[in-house]
Amino acid sequence: MTLTLDALNQMGPADFASAVGDTFELAPWVAESVATRRPFQTVTTLHEAMMGAVRAAPRERQIEFLRGHPDLAGKAARAGSMTDDSRREQASVGLDSLGDEEFARFHRLNDAYKATFGFPFIVCVRRHTQESILAQFERRLGHDSATEFAAALQEVFFITRLRIAGKVTGEGMPAVNGRLSIHVLDTHAGRPAVGVAIELYEFTAEKAHYIQSAITNADGRTDQPLIGGRPLPIGRYELRFAIGNHFRSRGIASGDPPFLDIVPLRFSIAEPEGHYHVPLLCTPWSYSTYRGS
Repeated sequence: MTLTLDALNQMGPADFASAVGDTFELAPWVAESVATRRPFQTVTTLHEAMMGAVRAAPRERQIEFLRGHPDLAGKAARAGSMTDDSRREQASVGLDSLGDEEFARFHRLNDAYKATFGFPFIVCVRRHTQESILAQFERRLGHDSATEFAAALQEVFFITRLRIAGKVTGEGMPAVNGRLSIHVLDTHAGRPAVGVAIELYEFTAEKAHYIQSAITNADGRTDQPLIGGRPLPIGRYELRFAIGNHFRSRGIASGDPPFLDIVPLRFSIAEPEGHYHVPLLCTPWSYSTYRGS
């Protein structure tokens, strides 16, 4: 259920804590500790206050809080015994449906991480692809304890910022969403390319996973962003543009089969809250791209 910031500010302390207490994993004390600091002027300051309560807590309580998070793709995920938020978040990136080999890999990494740092590996999975999560796992295992403790709290910041933004509406919403857009320009004709079929894929290792298809409109764009209204998962992607069909429809001869048929653009996303604009400038014989805005 979505709540307004005004309504939260007017609730009694117990109702306030009940309304937003589950945004911090199994830690209702976070909401309880900021209830007296109301009214909050923005949703961002609400989240910052809650995160500040975690950062100001004694180290023992911080460790207990981190230990309350579930393993990624762990036994709790398979048993369905996680909190609803964690279950939905892990399912959003397919961690609830791994094959036995992938599950075993996560299990080994989880055990190695907890043996090293004393709490589960925490990452905001909604900001990552599976490939990126595994890369984070491997990289962060090499951290010293202080560096990794700070990294874990930063991931808690990202996780809870998304949860708060999904639960509370009002002034000053946190910036949690990114956008992936495209534009196809037919430089042979000097105008936008209309009706170009586009496919978007995500890569794990060298395997491409289909995400969605779209068709360019009269402006050479898609009616909606290819990814929007959520973070852009960190990872590697490929756009495939059916340029051959476009020029055939214009009666432009470029060979049979055409010199350019499907144009692939492989790119990476590193800023989940950023705007990635990937244009294609094409003729029947050449193409170019850049990161636009």
